[in-house]
Formats: sequence, structure tokens, C-alpha cells
Amino acid sequence: MTERATTARLIEVFSAIQGEGPIVGTRQLFVRFAQCDLRCDYCDSDRTWLAPDTCEIEQTPGARDFVTEPNPVALAQLLAWVQRLDRPNLHDSISLTGGEPLLHSPFLQQFLPAIKQVCALPIYLETGGHRPQQLEPLLPWIDWVGMDLKLPSVSGETHWAAHEQMLRLCVAAQKWVFVKAIVSEATTLADLTRSAELVAAIDPHLVYVMQPVSPLPAPIKPDRQPPQPPIPAQVLQWQQHLKQWLPQTIVIPQTHKAIGQL
Repeated sequence: MTERATTARLIEVFSAIQGEGPIVGTRQLFVRFAQCDLRCDYCDSDRTWLAPDTCEIEQTPGARDFVTEPNPVALAQLLAWVQRLDRPNLHDSISLTGGEPLLHSPFLQQFLPAIKQVCALPIYLETGGHRPQQLEPLLPWIDWVGMDLKLPSVSGETHWAAHEQMLRLCVAAQKWVFVKAIVSEATTLADLTRSAELVAAIDPHLVYVMQPVSPLPAPIKPDRQPPQPPIPAQVLQWQQHLKQWLPQTIVIPQTHKAIGQL
């Protein structure tokens, strides 16, 4: 078995409140993976773009008593950390987040069956929605999928075909899946329309989350200014437009930032 299948580079493992999407407010055990192959203009987790030599592991759920551990992390070690944080009746799910967790698909093909043997929590994948080939072998062990839909006018990324393929895989596997699109003052009606048509052609009953971009303290790209939030009137107009295709279009900001949980 290769090293990629038995180790992974992490950013952190911790317990916190989910701040985004339709399961906002639930308590999750987060496993944040290092590395991302996208460079979205609005990214608030650019520290995950690269693979650090160390990661931060919380010792007590929610206590923020982190200790520093070396990367890469062995499969057995991650299993032990997750089991230690998994206190009875505390968490609603395990969130695989990043970075882009699907860059670690070989590792997850070993980790997910193993954690399912010792933990009853649902597995929730948070993904950029652009790696369907890496998702497919993991679907038997994933329960929920939060799939980003990258609007080119906001993110600077274009992945329409991969988004469609990935969403079709989730629906065919009968997974609970929703899509999330970050919107800013630069969002175009053409991008929103194309995204709505893409999702509705697969399943018009899926939840579509519009998430107004959170302002960044400084640009993450020296040649581009960070996106700014849209005005409320524009969000209302966009929601009305999207609901022509997707009745379950909802607006949810990043609530964890509002309560100071960063």
C-alpha cells in the first residue's frame, strides 16, 4: 500500500459549530485537510493551500487546547484522535473539509471504512465540487455532501462540467447533497442562470444555498482586490430569479464569523 493511502497531511482536527449551509448550527467534529488545487478569489482558508509540516489537534472538544503534531499523519493516529473527540451525544456528524479533501482520496478510501467501524456519526464531505473521479470510490461511506458551485465571475474558477458530473454521481448514489454558491457584488446574472439550469436539470428539488461573500481583511492575490458582498436588494432579486428553477433556494451567510468562531 502506498504512503498516499496510509497517511495524509492535515491542518487541524477540532470540535466546533458548523457555520455554513443548511446544517448551520449543528455541532461537528472537523477534520481539515491540507492542500487545495483551486485559488478562489474569496478564499478565507488560503492557509490550507499548501501542505505544512505540522498540524494542530484539539485535545478536548471545544476547549481549543491544541497540540502540534507532525505531518503527514498516519491513518491509525487520525482514527485515535477522532475517537477521543467523539463524546457521547455531542456531535451531529464528522466534517471532512479543507483545503480540498478529495486530494486525499486514496487515504480516505482506507480511513472512511475504518472510522465507520468505530463511530456511528454521519460523514459530511465539504468539497469544491470539481473532482468527481476522486469522489466516486468514496460514496459508499459518505452520507452528506456539501458541494461548492464555483461561479466564475466571483471565484475566478470555471468547473461547470466537473460540477455537473459530481452532482449526478451524488444524486445517483442517493446521497443527501446540496450546492453552495458564493455571491458578491461582481456576480453576473449569466453565471447564476447557468448554475440554476445545471442543478435543476439533475434534480430541481435540491437545496441551493446562496452565501454572500465575507469581506477579507486583505487581498489573497496581489493583482486582484478581494470580492465585496452584494447589497441586500441584489440578493433578494437573485433569489427570486433562481427560484424559477430551484424552489429551495436559500440565503445563508457565514454564521460562525458572526459569533466569533474563526
